[in-house]
Amino acid sequence: MTQYSDFFAPEGLRVRGTVVVVPGRGETLATYGRLGRRLAADAYRVRVLNAPALDGDDATVELSTLLEAAVTGTVAEGSAGGEDVVRPLVVVGADSGAAAVAALLGRAGTAATVRPDALVLAGLPGRGAGSAGSWEEELDVRTACPTHRGTLTDDPDVRRGSLGRALPDTVSAAALEVRTDLPVLFLVGDADPLADHESLRRTAESAPRARLSVVHGAHHDVLNDLQHRSVAAELVDFLETVRNGLRPLVTVESSAW
Repeated sequence: MTQYSDFFAPEGLRVRGTVVVVPGRGETLATYGRLGRRLAADAYRVRVLNAPALDGDDATVELSTLLEAAVTGTVAEGSAGGEDVVRPLVVVGADSGAAAVAALLGRAGTAATVRPDALVLAGLPGRGAGSAGSWEEELDVRTACPTHRGTLTDDPDVRRGSLGRALPDTVSAAALEVRTDLPVLFLVGDADPLADHESLRRTAESAPRARLSVVHGAHHDVLNDLQHRSVAAELVDFLETVRNGLRPLVTVESSAW
């Protein structure tokens, strides 16, 4: 199995930061090809990992190892000292990947070897949430986007039925108790049946530097649903805000809508 999927900024452009994507249950590297290409077009270095296993008592050990190896491998040739990752370094997790990222990096004083500059937690599943049924029913939970449905259906490595597997209790609990001082963008679809929307809102409100973006009409695969262009724009806006010391680059004052 290929270890990573890599996307590079257009030739001649200075890399603006590094984004590492951690997929969720059943997903593969191919699941995030569209997102990776779009972020790379905005001059971000993007690396997509294989989804980490979430079995056992300490489900974050594998993710910690994966992240350390993945981030080290994104070092640009000719960078200062030959060892610097282009920052800001932002870790994006989806579904169980988001839960694992929250469990590993979502608390102050984490012992993780990788220290990102910000986190994006997309489609965090609620505690004990799962989805069983046919493949068509699982697709309906995931997305209404015909392109994404086709990507999942045509990928022989996608593990169908994975959304029916509950996450370990320790991971689920940690995902809704994010207390890190890192900037965090929470992304959730308002039509996501697996999300605990109230708990997620409370978590975002209690985190020191959090931003909750609710995507209207989006399902569980919020990064890949019909609204993927608007979601990618929201993600890029967050990345640019992180680059600018959390000072928004645009202030909207119009009353047109």
